[in-house]
This record gives sequence, structure tokens and C-alpha cells, in this order.
Amino acid sequence: MDLSDLRKFTDRKWDEEIVPRLVEYVRVPAKSPAFDANWRAHGHLDAVVRAARDWGAAQGIAGLRLEIVEIDGRTPCLFFDVPATGGLGDACSVLFYGHLDKQPEMTGWREGMGPWTPVIENGRLYGRGAADDGYAAYAALTAIAALDAAQAPRPRCVGLIETCEESGSPDLPAYLERLAPRLGEVRLVVGLDSGCGDYDRLWVTTSLRGLAGGELSVEVLTEGVHSGAASGVVPSSFRIARQLLDRIDDPLTGEVRLPSLHAPIPAERLEQAKAAGAILGDQVWRQFPWAGCSHGPAAHAMPTTTDPVEAILNRTWRPALSVIGAAGLPSVEAAGNVLRPKTSLKLSMRLPPTVDGQRATQAMKRVLEALPPYGAQVRFEAEQAATGWNAPETAPWLQAALDAASRDAFGAEAGWIGEGGTIPFMNMLGTRFPQAQFLITGVLGPQSNAHGPNEFLHIDFAKRLTAAVAAVVARVR
Repeated sequence: MDLSDLRKFTDRKWDEEIVPRLVEYVRVPAKSPAFDANWRAHGHLDAVVRAARDWGAAQGIAGLRLEIVEIDGRTPCLFFDVPATGGLGDACSVLFYGHLDKQPEMTGWREGMGPWTPVIENGRLYGRGAADDGYAAYAALTAIAALDAAQAPRPRCVGLIETCEESGSPDLPAYLERLAPRLGEVRLVVGLDSGCGDYDRLWVTTSLRGLAGGELSVEVLTEGVHSGAASGVVPSSFRIARQLLDRIDDPLTGEVRLPSLHAPIPAERLEQAKAAGAILGDQVWRQFPWAGCSHGPAAHAMPTTTDPVEAILNRTWRPALSVIGAAGLPSVEAAGNVLRPKTSLKLSMRLPPTVDGQRATQAMKRVLEALPPYGAQVRFEAEQAATGWNAPETAPWLQAALDAASRDAFGAEAGWIGEGGTIPFMNMLGTRFPQAQFLITGVLGPQSNAHGPNEFLHIDFAKRLTAAVAAVVARVR
């Protein structure tokens, strides 16, 4: 099979149909249920699912069955099923995964841009969700259509596109349970919701971190009081919260202090991190939008390490705590001389791929709530935890297919790297289909800034990735 034929097909499909579709998709504030309690009434998730279904149904893929599956009280899911071609039979299948829900707006967008304002500039489509992960459904069906147009035999292909991934996929187990009998014997899982180290090769995700977290609240008074009268007598709820966080991680280094939240790094993953570090170099840390400094030896804020291998391991196989939200703190403009009664912090703990998310959450709760300083009322309300994922050993046929597809599409062999994010679906599928191989990849590369302001999709990379994925699917037997 000549990949150039696939590239011609996928490029044309992207230019003529997918990019315009994604432009319209960006306009829709299809926020995940965790960020839009009235998602059902607003109808945005339903709208983007219907749009993807209608586009797919118009592609003329022979035998395609495409439907919106709904379970009462849960977000909708798009499911497709395409029979094998070339006499391969339907005994085994390739399962495509993606999602259509989005993160919330976030502040800091450049002038003229915004989360729901699509802008194409320098080959990039800016706006919320196109790269994370609205493109996935369109790319998956285009890869299948490209193989059929080239008359290349391929296995049966099925797809599951959910709409609550950004909320931790709480509805996904129910859909997986319902649809499992229709998935067949899954030989390869193609997940299109991950990242890439650069835009010069096909990147394969080897692992995903887990996630634990919740809301830490510290209460010392029933109401605010004059700080002049109370400070020095009444302890600050913020200072107590600071003390409690110090139980979890070192305030100077960020190293997590709870042994149960760490895991040994497999030798294969260490070697892959070394190889990825050699490819990417300083790009591992320079890709982030560092704030400028007006003093000191550095021109900008500095990372925890400038060693690319250590940086890769820090963001893939070591736990890290972030405070991602707060309550009880008035704005700077509205702050008066009041000793506040309560401080609440939303905590997010990224976990090594092999650490159990529920046990990690329980460990955090025990440590945070034990022996509260000053007898303050301390509570840690845990949120849904997610265990990470470590890919099984790659089969020789898949290794060869990935390298060949990357060389043909990008002119370089595939890169292998762990990702710091969490996709609960991967762990679920790894448990349900222990014999399956995995191609987890995506378009979230340097500066793409998923979840943040100025998020973008690198259009040319997405085109090449679509053709590369099609070439790999053609090798599944």
C-alpha cells in the first residue's frame, strides 16, 4: 500500500470537510458535565454528538453503522461499527476512542481569540476542544474511509466517542458494559486523546498518570472578624492549610512525601524516557509559557529541572501535587482587613501509572485530617479517583507498523513517551481486553496548551497523523 495515496485522501478530507467542521465545533460551548451542571438543558453535548454522527453518516463508508447511544441520566455516546474488508472477517476488531466534551473557558486568551472563537493562524486552529478531542471522531472515520478508497484490506473497526471524559469519564463504565458484546475481540485500541513530543514524528503514548484529589477545607471561626482584633490570637485558616499541604509534599522541591504515592519506574520506560529526552532536549521544558522576570540571572521562571530525561520522568512516573482552585478568598480589590473564617483548596494529585487511585485518595485523606493544628475543623472531601495506565509490551508487528507509518508520514521513526494526563478509559480497556495492543496517540504537542488559553490544533500534524493511523490499522490481522 502506498501511503501517498492515503495522504492525498486524508489531506483532501481535512481541507475540504474536517477543518470546516471543527471550526463549527469550536463555536459550541460543549463543556463537560463537571463544568456545566445544566448540560442537558443547554443541549451542547447533544449538538456536537449529532454533528459528528451526521457527518460520519454522509461519508459513504460501506456497511457503516453509526448511532447515538444513551443511558438514562448519563451523557450521550457515539458508537460506530464498520465490517472488515478484503476477506479478513470480523473475528477481531480495532477499537477507536475519543471524546467530544470540553474543558471550561479559562482566562488569558490572546486578543481576538477565545474558547468559542475559532481562529486559523499559521496552520493552527485556535479554540477550545478541536485538539482535545473533537478531531478524534472525524480522524478515525477518515482513516477508515482512506483505506477503503485505496482498496486496502482492513479489519473490522468499531468506535466509542464519549462526552464526559473531561469530568473523569464517570459514565463510561456503564457504556462499556452495555457495548462490550458489540466490540468483538479487540486486537488493537487506537486512542486519539493523547499528546506528542513534537510535530516531526508519530508519538506513541506508553503510559498515563492516574489522578487523585478533592477539596481540603480548614475552618477556625463561624464568621470573619476584624484582623486587628483577632490576628495573633486566632490562627489563620490559610496558614493551617499551608501546614497540612506540607504533610503531602516538600514546599521547596515539590517532592511528594507519601511513600504509598510513589512507584518503581520500569526499566523499559526509563530507556524510552532517555530516548525521548535525546530527541526533544530542552523542548521538554521550554514548551511551556514561562513568565518573564525583571531580576535575577534567568530571563524567565525556571522549571524544577532542566534535565530533559528527569523532566520527562517527573511528568510521567512521579507524583505531583497542584492546588487548582480556592474558595473563601476574596478578590484583591474586595479584600478588607478581616481574618477569614475558612479556607478551601481544591487539590489535584497526579499519580504514577501503577498507583491505585482510590488508595492514594484514602492516604491523602488520612494524612490531611489527622491531628488538625489548633483543633481546627479540617475535612478532605475526596473526588472520583482514577488509576493510571501502563501499556503492555508492544508486539513486534505493531512496533514495525508504527515505525514504518511514522517514516512514511513524517520521515522519522516513531517516538515513545509517557504522558502526564489521565484517560480512565485506557485502564478500563486494559482490564477488559488484556490481550489487546494499544496505539495511544494524539495532537497535543508543544504550546498547544490543552485546557488553557490559546489552545490549538496543529492542522498539518493532524493530517499526517490520520494517514499514519490508517497505515497501522491496515497491518492488524
